[in-house]
Amino acid sequence: MTVVSNTSPLLNLALIERLHLIDAQFGEVIVPTAVWNELTAGFDGRDRIEAFRDQGGLRVVSPEATDLRVEFERELDRGEAAAIAYAIDVDADRVLIDEREGRATATRHDVPVTGVVGILLRASDRGEVGLETELGALREAGFWISDALYERALDMDAE
Repeated sequence: MTVVSNTSPLLNLALIERLHLIDAQFGEVIVPTAVWNELTAGFDGRDRIEAFRDQGGLRVVSPEATDLRVEFERELDRGEAAAIAYAIDVDADRVLIDEREGRATATRHDVPVTGVVGILLRASDRGEVGLETELGALREAGFWISDALYERALDMDAE
């Protein structure tokens, strides 16, 4: 399975110490250098992200700036544009992305998307985490989750 990630899912899972869920669900995840640079620009979660890469959870690639990526950069940030364009170029099975505009762009190009809430939902279904606890931890870490998404996720988890 080829999975490409944007910054947000990885960073937020690092902040709540749940990067192992990525490995459990997807194995190795690929990040373009633009995403890697965003991941390592700050101090929060950086050590966990670097350790995750060193353990083989992440592979950093340096794709060329294609016309598609340049087009995406007109409306998306550099990391999102690079992740989605690379996912399309390599015919990835999935892209991990949280931002609405990025998700819409990937979907328009037939790339399946999963965000941090979806990763936590899968982990909860497997009995690996308690969803409500993890969503609360994400909110405490600064990840914005609308009340509607929060409630919808809890409802899905209860089914």
